[in-house]
Amino acid sequence: MKNGFINNNLILENLENGKGTSKAEIREIIAKSLAKNRLEPEETAKLLQVTDPELLEEMFEGARQLKKDIYGNRIVYFAPLYIGNKCINNCLYCGFRRSNNSIVRETLSTEELEEQIKILESKGHKRLILVYGEHPCYGADFIAETMKIVYNTKNGNGEIRRVNINAAPLDVDGYKKLKEAGIGTFQIFQETYHYDTYKLLHPEGDMKSDYEWRLTGLDRAMEAGIDDVGIGALFGLYDWKYEVMGLLYHTIHLEEKYGVGPHTISFPRIEPAIDTDFYDQTKYKVSDEDFKKIVSILRLSVPYTGMILTARENPNVRREIIPLGVSQIDAGSRIGIGGYTKDDYIPDKEQFQLGDMRSLDSIIGEMSDNGFLTSFCTACYRSGRTGENFMSKAKPGEIQNFCRANAILTFKEYLLDYASDETKVKGENIISKELASIEPKRRKLIEDKLKLVECGERDVYL
Repeated sequence: MKNGFINNNLILENLENGKGTSKAEIREIIAKSLAKNRLEPEETAKLLQVTDPELLEEMFEGARQLKKDIYGNRIVYFAPLYIGNKCINNCLYCGFRRSNNSIVRETLSTEELEEQIKILESKGHKRLILVYGEHPCYGADFIAETMKIVYNTKNGNGEIRRVNINAAPLDVDGYKKLKEAGIGTFQIFQETYHYDTYKLLHPEGDMKSDYEWRLTGLDRAMEAGIDDVGIGALFGLYDWKYEVMGLLYHTIHLEEKYGVGPHTISFPRIEPAIDTDFYDQTKYKVSDEDFKKIVSILRLSVPYTGMILTARENPNVRREIIPLGVSQIDAGSRIGIGGYTKDDYIPDKEQFQLGDMRSLDSIIGEMSDNGFLTSFCTACYRSGRTGENFMSKAKPGEIQNFCRANAILTFKEYLLDYASDETKVKGENIISKELASIEPKRRKLIEDKLKLVECGERDVYL
């Protein structure tokens, strides 16, 4: 492996040296994070080796506090939309692998895509992440065209205001096409940062077998002008402590080379998929307790970066994990090709199994019960608060000055246009509590804009 920012020996050395750290030093590391400073790899490695229950609870509490300090009570909602599941790779763990004859290969037509979008809009969604198999037919031109269809498809008051992409790495020219089409975030999961494991799981000769090409995929995106990028690892392919270190080193690389790190970090756990034996064979599955550590340590390590928890996880896990630092979740999700029409499992068209298939409204209602403010905000993207501009406000916690107000405004839209009667009551209570905690001058500004929303205006933001 040529790329120097993932150094296997250095990661192993960090983890070994992190053992036996004193309680006092662990508390100093937590305090550094609470001061909104990114941790160094040596410090994160020490947190990864903590087993003392008292210290673990202090880490969990630190992660909860950081979430409140930087993101407040807000949770941003999105939905995944799978465009096509053709794939020329044979990744051992993936339901979409080319040798899986149980998968029905399908790509949404323009009419089918518009139908899926209208269904999502009818539920209240404003943000999508489009997902594509890794296949030559899903190149930059195709992705850009599907993005345009999404943005141009309206349904009453419904519209999609931000389109993020999860697709195969592109060259710089390809990314420029997506930039021109109005991309939000481009997301690439390295899957595993451990080189030997990566090579084992991605057979030689496939598009995806090139570790280096995938690892530097977001470098090319940033060189093309896409300044919001998302990283992630698929936990269950290799040792979870190693993957956390890989995510941190990737973050540091982007910060040092481009002046801004990832907009989001994702940490999906491997799930079963039709006719895919790897899930039952891997020895690296992550327990719920270790999953809590992963999320908390990532929040402590990179205090200012968005963190995504998906509907792979079941409702009970989501309830426990979200307060530990999560800022974005999907809801009402379906991942089969055409899944929002059928509104059910479609195993022969899905990459893996979902754990939480509750409706968007039911999840928002529960989250409101738990004191969370729903947000469909896309204002930063359209106001130029992206990349370094966004991080300059996120790192000191100042982004809340915009995000809380815009969350209230977009939540009001949802309550007026889409919410059940029960969720409306809960949501109005949350908005009232949030407004009461805002200083009077700012509150008056938000209340004036809320009146515009109540009078029928949409997409009102600061």
